[in-house]
Amino acid sequence: MARTTYQDLLDAGVHFGHLTRKWDPKMAQYIFMERNGIHIIDLNKTLTKVEEAAAAIKQIVKSGRKVLFVATKKQAKDIVAEQAKAVNMPFVTERWLGGMLTNFATVRKSIKKMSNIDKMSKDGTYDVLSKKEKLMIQRERIKLETLLGGISDLNRLPAALFLIDVKKEHIAVTEALKLNIPTFAMVDTNSDPTNIDFPIPANDDATKSISLITSIIVQAIQEGLDERKREKEDEAEKEAAAAKAKIDSGAADAEASRPAPKVAAEAGEGSAE
Repeated sequence: MARTTYQDLLDAGVHFGHLTRKWDPKMAQYIFMERNGIHIIDLNKTLTKVEEAAAAIKQIVKSGRKVLFVATKKQAKDIVAEQAKAVNMPFVTERWLGGMLTNFATVRKSIKKMSNIDKMSKDGTYDVLSKKEKLMIQRERIKLETLLGGISDLNRLPAALFLIDVKKEHIAVTEALKLNIPTFAMVDTNSDPTNIDFPIPANDDATKSISLITSIIVQAIQEGLDERKREKEDEAEKEAAAAKAKIDSGAADAEASRPAPKVAAEAGEGSAE
């Protein structure tokens, strides 16, 4: 069953590209026509590409790995943060820190620092500090939360990136390329799709378009999570059944090896008389 329809894409304004003078020629294959100085995206190709992306991202999540959502543009950040939280996936919506992937060990240290500040407030260390020290720590905590709050549970590099506007998030794309991390992205007519593994030709400026495409990706992620959960439950049931069968088999063997009861001598003597 298709995750969306041509009409859904049309209603969300996914087909509206940028002004023709701002286009990237590498997007030519995804452009249907030009109207009033604006490029119109071929929604049939968007349908195909979004289905391909959803199927691939579902398999990644099904294997138990994380997808990092990246969207720092104003009209996308709230939508993406909310959708990512719904499926418990990490996200970056404020600013992409250079080296967030390529220098992940350092980023993890900053995340650990944030958790250490939280521990201070719980174990009483925070209470003995001066007002000035408390204020400085509070400011640092807020700054760290703003930049790294969305990836606080990310203990290792993500298995994939989902991005809104590859032109704006070019640093993230470059880092993912260096580390061979697959990328999924909404790509508008002013962007280069060649560095993206799963480009989705779509309007990356309109909130309705961003919301629709992101929700399709999130739906696929949820499917992957559900299938993984079912497989784990089935595996647990099989293991439990196998363990029970082994116990039952052992009990049966023990019963079979038990010596037969002796017939009472008295019974034999009585029949002879």
